[in-house]
Amino acid sequence: MARYALILAAFAGFVLSAVSGFVIVPFLHKLHFGQTIKEIGPTWHNKKQGTPTMGGLCFIFAGTVAVALATLSLLNGAPDMLGGPTARSLYIAMFSAFAFGMVGFLDDFIKVVKKRNLGLRAMQKIVAQLLITTALLFALHMNGTLTTWVTLPMVGYVDLGLLYYPLSYGLIIGIVNAVNLTDGIDGLCSCVTFVAMLGFLTLTSLLGEFNLSIFAAAMAGALTGFLFWNFYPAKTFMGDTGSMFLGGAVAGIAYAMGRPELIFFFGAVYIWEATTVVIQVTYFKLTHGKRLFKMTPIHHSFEMRGWSEVKIDCVFSFIAFSVAALGVLFAYVYYL
Repeated sequence: MARYALILAAFAGFVLSAVSGFVIVPFLHKLHFGQTIKEIGPTWHNKKQGTPTMGGLCFIFAGTVAVALATLSLLNGAPDMLGGPTARSLYIAMFSAFAFGMVGFLDDFIKVVKKRNLGLRAMQKIVAQLLITTALLFALHMNGTLTTWVTLPMVGYVDLGLLYYPLSYGLIIGIVNAVNLTDGIDGLCSCVTFVAMLGFLTLTSLLGEFNLSIFAAAMAGALTGFLFWNFYPAKTFMGDTGSMFLGGAVAGIAYAMGRPELIFFFGAVYIWEATTVVIQVTYFKLTHGKRLFKMTPIHHSFEMRGWSEVKIDCVFSFIAFSVAALGVLFAYVYYL
């Protein structure tokens, strides 16, 4: 029954995401929810001008319905799997995704409807993200699944104590914004997050976190379906709505598992992208205008070297898969 529910979640996510694009993408076109060059970044993306943004609504809708269908199938066939802290972890992870996704939605809405290019102000974003992170950690505490213990390579099980909380705020908010930075070319964020969800699906299944497996399977399927619309040449962009939802999902699943350290494996590409931005900005200020990279986030640097968007998608996905495989190996050594 459990295997059937996972297959149903992945298949339903895939089909609903691919099919919903036939409704959502034309609707976004009709509303003139188009991306402007300033938000896209490089000037050589001129041909993308006006491509509908907020297309992440496709996989958000599909993933949610897929989770609901898989849960209903368990309600009829294995209702005992839907109770207790483990089951509630699913809803906590989904809350994280939806809450951060709502911040992204407001950002997109202000950009494309209110015609304010910068969207939400930086302070508005950080306050909202701090509140969501607080709610996420509080929900885990109330569920009895919050722990300050983490597993570190070469060290093992370590209690971070009070240090756990400021580190968690930094990690959760950091990864959400890092996923947002990764969404800079057609299909990149979708491909990399698909790999991350496969990693989470593998480990949640091995560790008996079956309810979280449903969410990971649904999102993996939904992202595959979304690639029909988002892969080069993209017919729609996921927007901040989609990328921040995915960031919230990555953080939410890892924390709901009680394994935040997995973010460093399954989110390695996001962290790499964000780190290059931090390094570039710091170097630029210290050297009074010099640049270390051609352009950041780093995927744009590869574009400037002549790489096609498809090649970048494939190479970055391979890197994501390789590090995710190390994450599974790490889990096998320390968790199982």
